[in-house]
Amino acid sequence: MLYHVRMDVRIPQDMDPEAKADLVAREKAYAQEVQRSGRWPHLWRVVGEYANVSIFDVESNDALHDLLSGLPLFPYMDISVTPLATHPSSLSS
Repeated sequence: MLYHVRMDVRIPQDMDPEAKADLVAREKAYAQEVQRSGRWPHLWRVVGEYANVSIFDVESNDALHDLLSGLPLFPYMDISVTPLATHPSSLSS
């Protein structure tokens, strides 16, 4: 199943800089691991914002929730999920 996911990151301004650097490094490692597995085939920044839009390819809603809640930045994100379906006019379906 494909999902369009927008993640807006809201790290507290007063977070300790070393803790923040560790958190961001763990986030990057986890995200790259999920991308290598094929479950996160597309990841884009949103220009001018600390946010991204992504396409996830996972087997279920529960699998997506488990994946997203495993992100180290999960407690600091506002996440919007849109399930996707094949469009009848798409050439790539």
